[in-house]
Amino acid sequence: MIDAVLDGDAGILALGHDELLARARSSRDAATGRRVTYSPKVFIPLTKLCRDVCHYCTFARPPKHGEAAYMTIDEVLDVARAGAAAGCHEALFTLGDQPERRYAVAREELAALGCATTIEYLARACAAVLAETGLLPHVNPGVMTGDDIALLATVSASLGLMLEGTAPQLAERGGPHFGSPDKDPAKRLATLDAAGAAGVPFTSGILIGIGETRAQRLDALRAIAASNERFGHVQEVIVQNFRAKPGTLMAAHPEPSLAELQWTIAAARLVLPAAIHLQSPPNLSEDFGALLDAGIDDWGGVSPVTADHVNPEAPWPELECLREVSAQRGFSLAPRLPVYPEFITAVHSSVAHAVLQRSDAEGLGRDDAWAAGDPARPLPPRARTGAVAVSADVAAILSQEGALGEDEVVTLFGARGADVAAICAAADDLRGRVNGDEVTYVVTRNINYTNVCYFRCGFCAFSKGRLAENLRGPAYVVPIDEIVRRAREAWDRGAVEVCLQGGIHPAFDGGFYLDVCRAVKAELPDLHVHAFSALEVWQGAATLALPVDEYVRELRSAGLASLPGTAAEILDDEVRAVLCPDKIDTAQWLSVHEAAHAAGLRSTATIMFGSVEGPRSWARHLLAVRELQQRTGGFTEFVPLPFVHMEAPIWRRGIARPGPTFREVLLMHAVARLTLAPWIEHVQASWVKLGAGGADALLSAGVDDLGGTLMNESISRAAGATHGQEMAPERFEEIIRAAGRVPRQRTTLYGTPDPARSAASFDASPLATPVEVPARESGLVRPRRLLRPVPVA
Repeated sequence: MIDAVLDGDAGILALGHDELLARARSSRDAATGRRVTYSPKVFIPLTKLCRDVCHYCTFARPPKHGEAAYMTIDEVLDVARAGAAAGCHEALFTLGDQPERRYAVAREELAALGCATTIEYLARACAAVLAETGLLPHVNPGVMTGDDIALLATVSASLGLMLEGTAPQLAERGGPHFGSPDKDPAKRLATLDAAGAAGVPFTSGILIGIGETRAQRLDALRAIAASNERFGHVQEVIVQNFRAKPGTLMAAHPEPSLAELQWTIAAARLVLPAAIHLQSPPNLSEDFGALLDAGIDDWGGVSPVTADHVNPEAPWPELECLREVSAQRGFSLAPRLPVYPEFITAVHSSVAHAVLQRSDAEGLGRDDAWAAGDPARPLPPRARTGAVAVSADVAAILSQEGALGEDEVVTLFGARGADVAAICAAADDLRGRVNGDEVTYVVTRNINYTNVCYFRCGFCAFSKGRLAENLRGPAYVVPIDEIVRRAREAWDRGAVEVCLQGGIHPAFDGGFYLDVCRAVKAELPDLHVHAFSALEVWQGAATLALPVDEYVRELRSAGLASLPGTAAEILDDEVRAVLCPDKIDTAQWLSVHEAAHAAGLRSTATIMFGSVEGPRSWARHLLAVRELQQRTGGFTEFVPLPFVHMEAPIWRRGIARPGPTFREVLLMHAVARLTLAPWIEHVQASWVKLGAGGADALLSAGVDDLGGTLMNESISRAAGATHGQEMAPERFEEIIRAAGRVPRQRTTLYGTPDPARSAASFDASPLATPVEVPARESGLVRPRRLLRPVPVA
């Protein structure tokens, strides 16, 4: 404990300024690294009436004749909607303490609204904002009871109450809190404890320069730390400096110097547990970059829409200024939510879904509105890095030789700003050295032979989506003769490959997959059969009571030429337990592909990302793929698949994010290129999930392949993707040439197709209407026992 090293408050008080700040920075860096956060917010002053009369405050004021005591819900929503449109995540409700206990006008308005207290009306306003705009309320209503906290927790992401100070002289006659009953430290600490007992994420803080001593500031900080030690609920502490305001009794009171503010921030960093985030408002200091030198890791709420109603004379810094000042001191800037990542699991169930909708993979705030599969969500503008330097951590990783380790991969996935651009540039440079300027694509047809599946993957809308004609449609089975007809039609349109995958129909056994391969190869011996996920291979082997390696050899003899890398999702069993608990586990997926490689079959590797997992799981996935590739060399390419959320059951149940941000998409492709090199040479972008614009952007992030023409695409479409079911060769080549690259049609294994095949693929005739048999009319009989994997020990 650093307290012990410093011998308590005496040690802190005895330290020189520079040494104190150095220790605080070291503590901060060890806990949160070189990232500083901020909360993009709107400020909603629900009421400016307050029963307290703090002598430095211009926010609270007595009622004026004819003026409403409270904002209307419509007024609240107008502010919140403006914030949502501007990309904010937080609706900060600030208001006076219990004005109804002092002012008749407050009691009368509340009665007319059908509310007994200001807290009750605040809860109504929060609920409206949450429901109508998706902004996450953070509320600062003053002293609260346990019942108040329980009510507000159901409609807000976090609560807050500034302790301000514990010095007794502050409440004495002539002190700033004289005549302010709710500024009694005991009442405020009781609120802090009540929030802790309720398990609510909480923000507190101190106000410095109002007549307290340094030792008394430490007392206040230790009181906050003590409450947190009991309950573990304090997510952040604010160190705010007093600003003298004209028209108040303290207008002539001296303001604390920047050095005094720095001292207090540094002391707070050493007194408080390392897990508590430390904030100081940037708009209250001219040289706000100096606050980073003292140990903060957060700038607090910053609004592009509303003023700081508590300090209206102090405008928020522009976001670009905040980013540049942070970068000048070696920090990347990241938006966050009003609830910090460590506390997301503590929010009330009624708010949890709204929190997830605004969360990125690290639990911070999403930094764009893009969504996979949705062309109505435009790509964010390409980042402007200017003169901002790359962080030391990322620069060191990018300059090293040898394979990246798990922690290094996680660091790259957490990149922001200039670091993202540097990672993409490094990946693209590597791509150029490995692949040159060629960008490949394959003329193929997807055939999803059934959407019936007895496995319960929570992300899969293909087999469990709503029965809507424009999405999943009714349950169907494609007869083998129709599979063959579609394959013949694809061949006539220049295809070199047919990709066969589907749900696991209860009646399918290993013989079905063998029959499909034989039928296609009998009709089209030169067509490459790229088929069957690792789950289908496992299920086929299990139903025939064959070892997987023996069954794979049978599939190869029947005409199977390679395996797709689907059913991988995330190769981290903690995540699979949520996404697909009854599916094959990580070891089983890897073992199927190892068996395929041993049998002479190549395969692809995929990752589905952006639902419930995070960077650590992404890193584990990449390293698992790399380790197998180092042994077998059997993977042809790596294909990141952004989670398409719109119809996915886990999203509709409120337990998943709405897919990755586009920053995360860029990083997934770029980091995969860097992590898997030199063992996997090709990285593919999924145009079905990314759209043409997204695919184009990824050509500068390490991607050298754009996948297949598909002809029919059902799985992403069932999840809600609307980028199309086919991309013609002409369109592929247009995208590739526009990016300054050279298009090349390829075979499944990255060879060059026969020129006659390529020629047939251009200006192809329209597809005939595909035939699907209703599942109930297929004649398939469900077996008595359905086979499910037993996890590998």
